[in-house]
Amino acid sequence: MLDAAARQLVTSGVYGHLVTIGPDGRPHVTLAWFDLDGDDLAFGTLFNQRKLDNLRRDPRAVVSFESGEVNEHGLRPYLVVEGAATVTEGGGAALLQRLAHRYLGPDVTFPPMPDPPDGYVTRITVEAVRGVGPWAG
Repeated sequence: MLDAAARQLVTSGVYGHLVTIGPDGRPHVTLAWFDLDGDDLAFGTLFNQRKLDNLRRDPRAVVSFESGEVNEHGLRPYLVVEGAATVTEGGGAALLQRLAHRYLGPDVTFPPMPDPPDGYVTRITVEAVRGVGPWAG
């Protein structure tokens, strides 16, 4: 569901703004490093966090990515992905280490601790794509 331009933006090292739904129905926004796992968006965490609790309770998620480019109108293109998330135990530390090379540099060790917990991987199945840019069709 993500075209080549959207896939390139997701894997370019820009942060994703993840929106989940809190227990009181209010949105909760956080930043995350994202990768692609086939056609799904994926992010890792070391520990259980509010965003994971929110997604286990209500799997609806929205992620936005802002391009570093400026278009002919002087605006930055952005991608918005809506989908359903699945949280899986394990693999978070390995995913974070892979992503650290993209986000922090090629020689970085992350997480910066001995024997990090295995953590969690969350995959978001893409259901809709919106935004301003070539992916908006």
